[in-house]
Amino acid sequence: MFVDSHCHLNYKGLIEEQSAVLARARAAGVGTMLNIATREREWDDVIATAEREADVWATVGIHPHEADHHPDVDTAKLVAKAAHNRVIGIGETGLDYYYDHSDREQQKTSFRAHIAAARETGLPLIVHTRDAEADTAEILGEEMGKGAYPGVIHCFTASGEFADKALELGLYISISGIVTFKSARDLQETAARLPADRLLIETDAPFLAPVPHRGKTCEPGHVADTARFLAELRGVSVEQLAEQTTRNFRALFAKAAA
Repeated sequence: MFVDSHCHLNYKGLIEEQSAVLARARAAGVGTMLNIATREREWDDVIATAEREADVWATVGIHPHEADHHPDVDTAKLVAKAAHNRVIGIGETGLDYYYDHSDREQQKTSFRAHIAAARETGLPLIVHTRDAEADTAEILGEEMGKGAYPGVIHCFTASGEFADKALELGLYISISGIVTFKSARDLQETAARLPADRLLIETDAPFLAPVPHRGKTCEPGHVADTARFLAELRGVSVEQLAEQTTRNFRALFAKAAA
């Protein structure tokens, strides 16, 4: 069974036929899905999906694109909402300098608030970073110095050097369907050498559908295609990769395993 460690089941493209999307995922061998929140107004709906579906879990967080619109979402608010029994992670959060939809300083403030919430709750931090490697690494390192917290770099597309820094901090790295793209040579090289016990797989559905679905709406079931490609890249069977990444998910998201 596969785990899709990062999807957006309540986003346009999936929400309209969520039951069918979930059925197709299960038919593809996906046994667990983590439904990620990006805005406060989504939190209750994301949690409600997890309450309704036994194989779906939830997170609470503010995407860096949304940081300007959520100046009042602080550590205390995140911690309070994360007490729900179906919430197993904090985020997604981080820095995005590619689009700069929010002020960079506000992104940093929000990011640090999420890290503090992860540290206080013990729940994993789900990190988004794009064109912001240096600042992301600096903040992650500084905050780790204040007290350890678990986490994962989701939809990893950064450099091998950044991967090494994240691993040194004890973080996990999640690989999306981007790894199947012909243009993703550098990512493929990094994904091939990641430690087996720090590896996760995801779709980021409804975005970034892997080959052979590229250009279509991505669904959690497509994580199986990413897994097959990644297994071949790493020289293991898809069964081994599925077992390892499922074990890793349960180790990182211990609240779900419990």
